[in-house]
Amino acid sequence: MSALERPRLRPYLTLEAEGGGGYVLWDQLRLAVSHLRLSKLEMSWLQLFNGQRTLPDIQADVLRNIDSLPGPVELFHRLVRKLEEALFFDGPRFRTRLREQAGNPIRPPACTVCYGEDPVFLRRVLDRLFTAPAGPGRPGPRRPDPHFRAALLPHIDYARGGLTYAWAYKELFERTPATLFVIIGTSHYSMHRFTLTRKHFQTPLGVAYTDSTYIDRLVAHYGDGLFDDELPAHLPEHSIELEVVFLQYLFAEAPFRIVPLVVGSFHDCIATGCEPIEAADIGRMIAALRAVERETPEPICYIISGDLAHLGPKFGDSGPLEPTLLEHSRRQDFALLHTLGGGALTPRRTSPVDAAAFFRIIAREGDTRRICGLPPAYVVLEALHPRRGEVLHYDQYVHPHGYESVSFAGAVFYK
Repeated sequence: MSALERPRLRPYLTLEAEGGGGYVLWDQLRLAVSHLRLSKLEMSWLQLFNGQRTLPDIQADVLRNIDSLPGPVELFHRLVRKLEEALFFDGPRFRTRLREQAGNPIRPPACTVCYGEDPVFLRRVLDRLFTAPAGPGRPGPRRPDPHFRAALLPHIDYARGGLTYAWAYKELFERTPATLFVIIGTSHYSMHRFTLTRKHFQTPLGVAYTDSTYIDRLVAHYGDGLFDDELPAHLPEHSIELEVVFLQYLFAEAPFRIVPLVVGSFHDCIATGCEPIEAADIGRMIAALRAVERETPEPICYIISGDLAHLGPKFGDSGPLEPTLLEHSRRQDFALLHTLGGGALTPRRTSPVDAAAFFRIIAREGDTRRICGLPPAYVVLEALHPRRGEVLHYDQYVHPHGYESVSFAGAVFYK
């Protein structure tokens, strides 16, 4: 049956409101186009595409309800054409493209809107993040330290978080002895707790290859389920890709491999107050990461891809951001980062890295500040138990009109 005989919107589409009364229909899988902008009227018609009625029946229903509007037939047919061309209808074309994507060993870039498609321009953008007045300077000679274990990085866009990326990546480049990077990032698109992919990551700087041996070992220790939601979890996800681009920029002359793992919400642990490691799946993943490290003869560097607080109307808060709220959030961020070692935020003071204390601060707040870096940070730090951490950079982005605020930090960890 053609997708247009009884049209039905396919899975993995998300509708969001825009300012000015418009809407955006997003394709999480980016199979044809990433999004369509719709009017309020077009948005109201989407519910009619449920696979229950033929296209002529839907059109007749539309005409009965909007016959007072100019050009309703052409407006309706234009929407149908847009949805069909974008592969937003369920049907043979969508399923064929989905099978092609599932079988493709290369994951195409999803975040070029953040950094562009020109590799020369991209390298210049990243270079300027290191050489900016508040940047850390260009990475120096590599001085590998066998005690270097992990780094906390943002995954906010480079325009807002670039300096924080640069501070942490400079230290990582100079100090890590590893060419195997296990990137554990926040999962924004899947309800599953843990999701792996074997796909290699393509960016304008080339292809970063996954390490199949490590992935096989992790699956063997963790068990089933790590690929159950692979495409929707990884194809649109930025938390891995934005780290891969920096690795490609820094290690252009030193081949490396990656392991892309995304981690879903810990809201169940927040609600119950249960220590995350006591949850069966989280405890099993932490144990699996420890076991694979014991079986891996080469050094591993872990990258935690996660931001801190998300505040403002964009994230569901009522009213614009107030200075008192932002200052309170900043103090709470500093308390969180102190559990990771403090570093630049607490000069001449050090504290042990304490993932449990990191979690407890967030749990006491009920995660009202939406700390998206909690899941990846907790998993990595509980798996490694690093002895020392150092926060190198912190920032708090605030939208000029108070619509949103996102905070983030760069930190490194040593055993």
